[in-house]
Order: sequence, then structure tokens, then C-alpha cells
Amino acid sequence: MFNKTGLASNDMVEALLPSKERREKGAYAIFECFQEIPCNPCSTVCKLKAVKDFENINNIPEINYDKCTGCAMCVSICPGLSCFVIDETYSDSEVMIKMPYEFLPLPEINSNVKALDREGKAIGEAKVLKVQDNKTLDHTNIVTISVPKEIFLDVRNIGLEEK
Repeated sequence: MFNKTGLASNDMVEALLPSKERREKGAYAIFECFQEIPCNPCSTVCKLKAVKDFENINNIPEINYDKCTGCAMCVSICPGLSCFVIDETYSDSEVMIKMPYEFLPLPEINSNVKALDREGKAIGEAKVLKVQDNKTLDHTNIVTISVPKEIFLDVRNIGLEEK
């Protein structure tokens, strides 16, 4: 499917996840980067060296989850918009996701928005928790949302209600 559509399958995404024990400790980064292309900003921006140094500029990012704190610097610098921070410990029923967001207008904090999958289809509702509109973040905003646990692996964007 990926080679035809460019969309990652759930199996591909699940293979990226850290161990269950690590996921229970708090926020972690995930890179939905599946093609070997010349790109390494994620490893250069990570002050904790959680993203392993690339031996080759074409390498796919590898994360040392013992070092990753979920700071989200990699989210804003990724030119492919393929990096997300996930916190499965946010609540008993919801997962927090930090995602890159390059659309205008920016969503409002505490607003309810559509939770979109990789194809842009609405699959549920999300609540906007935080919006980082910060030029030091490589001009890519970070929107933090909460979504029901059962859809967190599929949610990768948001849709605002048209006015």
C-alpha cells in the first residue's frame, strides 16, 4: 500500500512504537519517515541525542527512547512533517499528540476540531490543548491535541470548522 499511496499502514506505524514499558513512562517522539532521503534535521536539533546520529544522510531516523523526553523540537524542524510526539499517559481515556501544523488560521486553544487520518478523512473529534506559534520553531507551528485512545495511531492532522 505504501509504495502506491505513500500512506503508512497501521502495521508500519506500530513497528515504530517504543516498548509498552517505555510508552507507560510518558511522552515520546515517533517518526513516520519510511524512505531513505537526504535529511537529518531531527538528529541535529535533538540536544539530548535521543535521535541517533546518522552514519549516512539518507538514513531513516532511529530513536533512543531512554533519552527521548518528548520535547517536540524534532516536530517543528522536520521538513516532511512526519514527526509527532505522543503521550499515552495523558489520561485514562485520551492520548495527547503534538503535531506539526502549517495551515492558517491556527486553531483556538480549548476548541474541538475534527481528528483527521493520514488521508484527511475525519475519524473522530480532538480537543486543542496548546498552540505553539513560535518563529524559533523553524516557522512550523506545533498543535497539541487530545484524542480518544482508540484512534491515536490514526490521527495525524486536524480539520477546523469552516466559518
